[in-house]
Formats: sequence, C-alpha cells, structure tokens
Amino acid sequence: MKSYRKELWFEIKGRRGYVNITPEVEECLRQSGIREGLALVNAMHITASVFINDDEAGLHHDYEVWLEGLAPHAPVSRYRHNGYEDNADAHLKRQVMGREVVVAVSDGKLDFGPWERIFYGEFDGNRKKRVLVKIIGE
Repeated sequence: MKSYRKELWFEIKGRRGYVNITPEVEECLRQSGIREGLALVNAMHITASVFINDDEAGLHHDYEVWLEGLAPHAPVSRYRHNGYEDNADAHLKRQVMGREVVVAVSDGKLDFGPWERIFYGEFDGNRKKRVLVKIIGE
C-alpha cells in the first residue's frame, strides 16, 4: 500500500469564507499515483472546517445565515471562551460543519456523487491555516 501526505495552506481575508478545494485535492491525488484507496482531507485548526456539498452561491449564503443564527459572533460577552480571543462562535461553527471528509478513490479519481465538491470553511480568518490531505491505497 502507498501513502501520500500534503499540507494545503489558506488565508481567508475577513472573518469567514468558503473555498472549493476540490481541484487542489484532485492534484494531490494525481501526484500520489494512487488509483484505488481513500483520501482524507481535514482542517488542522479548531476554527476551520472541511466538508462536502454543492458549489452554489445561494447555499454558501444560507450557511452564513444559518450558522450565524446558531452561534452568533456578537455579543462576544455571551461566551465563556472569549477571554483571550473573540472566536468562541468559530469553534461552535466548526463543530457543526465538521473537521474532515473521507472520499473513496476509484480508478484514479475522487468517487463523488452528483454535485459533490470538497470545501474549506473558515470561521476565524485573517491568518494562515492548513488542511491535511492524506491519501492511502494502491
């Protein structure tokens, strides 16, 4: 069995954002030479997320509205975590959106359902953060 590891780095300008990272993960898969196996993609920071969904602007807007309703940023005084930083809401948003995804690799391609894409979700931006891509297989 072969193994491939790469870190992708992102710096989102602003507090929150969503980036379709499918092309970067596909390039990792190409570089790995693995034809059959699994690809793990996970956010290496506790205020960021990796998830799979449709790449549609309306859906991204709906995430913003829904997540802000679940865990509003302000007032920051509502959260006990906010002492050193004002990012307690980002931790909660990450918990809901998830840490990682695993995608099957079949015939050298990510084995997606219709419309599925991999996204990096940022909830406390304006600094560099990384995503781990780990691919194993034959």
